[in-house]
Amino acid sequence: MNLIEGMRPTGNRRHSAAPPVNWLKMPQTTEASEHLTGTVERITFHSEESGFCVLRVKVRGRREPVTVVGSAASVHPGEHIDCRGRWVNHLEHGLQFRAERLKTVPPSTLEGIEKYLASGMVKGIGPHFAKKLVQAFGEAVFDVIEQQPERLEELEGIGPKRRRRVVAAWAEQKKVREIMVFLHSHGVGTSRAVRIYKTYGDEAIAKVSENPYRLALDIWGIGFKTADQIAQNLGIPQDSLIRARAGVRHALQVWSEQGHCAAPREKLVDLAVKLLAIPETVIDQAIEAESAAENLVAESGEDGVLVYLAPLHKAESGCAGQLQRLLAGSPPWGAIDPTKAIPWVEEKTGLELSPSQRQALETLLSAKVAVLTGGPGVGKTTLVNGLLRILRAKKVRTLLAAPTGRAAKRLSESTGQEARTVHRLLAFDPNTRRFQHDETHPLETDLLVVDEASMLDVVLTHQLLKAVPDQAAVLFVGDVDQLPSVGPGAVLEDLIESGIVPTVSLTEVHRQARTSRIVTNAHRINRGQLPETGRAPDSDFFLIPAADAEDLQAKLLHLVTERIPERFGFDPVEDIQVLTPMNRGGLGVRALNLELQRRLNPGSQPRVTKFGTTFAPGDKVIQQVNDYDKEVFNGDIGRIRAVDPEAGCVTVDFDGREVVYDATELDELSLAYAVSIHKSQGSEYSVVVVPLALQHYLLLERNLLYTAVTRGKKLVVVIAEDKALKMAVRNRKSKKRITRLAERLAATARGSLPR
Repeated sequence: MNLIEGMRPTGNRRHSAAPPVNWLKMPQTTEASEHLTGTVERITFHSEESGFCVLRVKVRGRREPVTVVGSAASVHPGEHIDCRGRWVNHLEHGLQFRAERLKTVPPSTLEGIEKYLASGMVKGIGPHFAKKLVQAFGEAVFDVIEQQPERLEELEGIGPKRRRRVVAAWAEQKKVREIMVFLHSHGVGTSRAVRIYKTYGDEAIAKVSENPYRLALDIWGIGFKTADQIAQNLGIPQDSLIRARAGVRHALQVWSEQGHCAAPREKLVDLAVKLLAIPETVIDQAIEAESAAENLVAESGEDGVLVYLAPLHKAESGCAGQLQRLLAGSPPWGAIDPTKAIPWVEEKTGLELSPSQRQALETLLSAKVAVLTGGPGVGKTTLVNGLLRILRAKKVRTLLAAPTGRAAKRLSESTGQEARTVHRLLAFDPNTRRFQHDETHPLETDLLVVDEASMLDVVLTHQLLKAVPDQAAVLFVGDVDQLPSVGPGAVLEDLIESGIVPTVSLTEVHRQARTSRIVTNAHRINRGQLPETGRAPDSDFFLIPAADAEDLQAKLLHLVTERIPERFGFDPVEDIQVLTPMNRGGLGVRALNLELQRRLNPGSQPRVTKFGTTFAPGDKVIQQVNDYDKEVFNGDIGRIRAVDPEAGCVTVDFDGREVVYDATELDELSLAYAVSIHKSQGSEYSVVVVPLALQHYLLLERNLLYTAVTRGKKLVVVIAEDKALKMAVRNRKSKKRITRLAERLAATARGSLPR
């Protein structure tokens, strides 16, 4: 019985629908926001980095202290807190107050004042002196510290040195409180206020008042819309030049998130006018002002004027310059006779290379910078291994890298040599926010091999090339027909298009690979042909038709949770990966993750919910942004090993390395039972399940489906509405990214550059 024959009928929708959620097991919350005030009795947990805290608070009218969970830059026992939020009945910890906004004020009772001073908040005052101070000065103790600090020396044990320390510590705490009150009053939530204070320190009020739009540039998690709202609260006019300048940068940033390195000037003006609703003349002034400030670069070329964000212009022009530098000269291993080297490597590996592979290897042996491209099963790995075998025999030093952890792991397994992610290879230093390897401290290598090069964006490529020494060679390996990088640029395509980088393009599918339906169907899709349905029980590719989106979802859930594990023995969480074109919709990443989590990890406890997502031990999760401090990068997939609901912390295992996230960092994680096809680049999974529905029509393109299918190692199942499948295979309307890297490379050869 094959995979299709094992499918249950889905004609009766009522039976195929998911069972109702058992709300009795869910945390119960009230919808209305409430106000709560009280005195901090005890601090159960407080993170100085994020501000996240768990407090025990004495509230008037309640016999026992209540638990308050929220964020505060600074909090101490005895302080009075004023917060707004909701009551939550936590499954493990009972009733809690989840504070959306939390502010602290100095205590007013003698007991509270003593507890506050005894908490260690003011350096130089412990429990002993706290009692003495309260006994001596009573409720006026704060006024004494602030206005008559010399009176502190009236107490035995406090001299000039301790007095100065107490006064300085008190001033610091007061400054923190003033900043938090200011930010709260202008609509900034506590967790973001903490980030702002940690970034700007005592200058926070001055910097935010001067230009609130700098927040969008300086602080992760604060975008243009948030900064714009703060600016409106501060009274900055809607048509002001400062708003226009920030808006132009934001519009160009949004444009670059579609993969473009630059925008035609007229396109940028149009985007900014729509975003900001202010006259075009002000936008023109803003572009000129930002260009004068060197935040933007306007560059003329044959295709008109393109406007770049300065870092992207630096990266793109830097890539061209670095490649020109590396193309000069001969390979560091000198001349190698291919008529001797190729038969030698065939004998050592036991492989017989085809004529096209021999010619390709000859090209790679003679090139200092080269590109090796081709689809699955064409022998890219064989050629890389052959090249490395020959060069290692010549004592050539080699380094291997890939953009993602999973791609690096695959490269290590296929070559038998250590491969690292580009970030780890360049040794990013979180303290200086810089890579340790650059032009002043280059990598120690004679050859750098970069796999999955279609994933390289222009910024990372620039950083990598800067670190390659003059004498070294570079080989880019990748499939140019896959989706381009998530970040801006189309580096691999531009290298090939430039015509000045020697390129080996493999097209012949080898005999062993032709037995795989995954490989043959990937090439059919790439040629614009529909994939062939797998019917044999041992096939590694199946195409399952779906009548509509509801039928598709029912079949997908049954396949992932029951049919594939039963028929093939694959683990539904560890081995099976759902790859879907979109994030939203009933067959998007978010909806599928919620349903798969409910079915595959239903009873796992304890749980923590943050930013709209519930996390539990055993959940599969994906990192959404590069976090250089944690050394976890966009697209890395891991499994949750532990959840601490009291502190809101989650521990994730990424390929044997455990990483801890506190409550304010959980927006970096998403569930990963299903991920977008874009996020799957560079990864390989034992089993891939791909839903294709007409609701995905905006993204149904050939390279998207081709990329998804080529991610599968042992089994690929495509569940598709007929029209959606045909649309995906035939559609090649993918927009060409706006870059000038190919033009710059070609121009360096001619000696002319864009202006």
